Amino acid sequence: MDLELKSRAKAFGGELRFYRHPSKVTGSDMSFGIFFPPREARMVMLFLSGLTCTEENFMIKAHALAMAAEEGVILVTPDTSPRGTDLPGEHESWDVGSGAGFYLDAQRSPWDQHYRMESYVTKELPSLLHQHWQLEPPFALSGHSMGGHGALTLGIKHPELFRSLSAFAPIVAPSQVPWGQKAFRWYLGEDEINWASHDACELVVARGYERSILIDQGDADTALQTQLKPELFQKACQKAGVELNFRLQRGYDHGYFFVSTFINDHLNFHLKAFI
Repeated sequence: MDLELKSRAKAFGGELRFYRHPSKVTGSDMSFGIFFPPREARMVMLFLSGLTCTEENFMIKAHALAMAAEEGVILVTPDTSPRGTDLPGEHESWDVGSGAGFYLDAQRSPWDQHYRMESYVTKELPSLLHQHWQLEPPFALSGHSMGGHGALTLGIKHPELFRSLSAFAPIVAPSQVPWGQKAFRWYLGEDEINWASHDACELVVARGYERSILIDQGDADTALQTQLKPELFQKACQKAGVELNFRLQRGYDHGYFFVSTFINDHLNFHLKAFI
């Protein structure tokens, strides 16, 4: 599959690149970022970004490149949704449609023809990484907000692809909060039975998880009580017997200053899984 190099830049002795390519999975152009450290890679980490973000946000704002360069981490950041499809209503709301793919495969028309981000992240993107750079699973997986939801659900469902799993301020119970309910109705329809396979709380109880999960959450996050509800995932992990290291960080909000403060802890967490 052909890749179009959109930009490249030297960073911390390594190189940061952004690519675009035609996607068979989404029927659209997709973009992703990739950072190559200046030393032999010890691990590949995929990071899934949140609502309204693109493949650039984490690379630019998370301040992860310095440690990635030092420790030999290849970072990969896919876009959050297809682009250029111009479906009816696609660009009218910030929390569904463009920039808000929710890392699932849509089941409702016309979204099911393009919004297939689970298949993109778990099938097409790994295939590209192997084809062009001989990078193979297992990978580390992390994400923020909507991307934290994606990391938890995809990590639990695809343990053969992802050896380690962490999240920042994830939407852990989308079936029970407004952001998730709106997106699920939009992409999956009204039948809530179809929602369970995209809900981290439901998945961890149904499937379990054999490794430890790290989650950081700011207690000054304005979405904490209404959209995130991390206590629901804590209870679900306790019920399933899954080891969860949940850290409530005093005074931190939902943004990238929060992510950048604790990103090195997450990188260290993942690196330990690849020793």
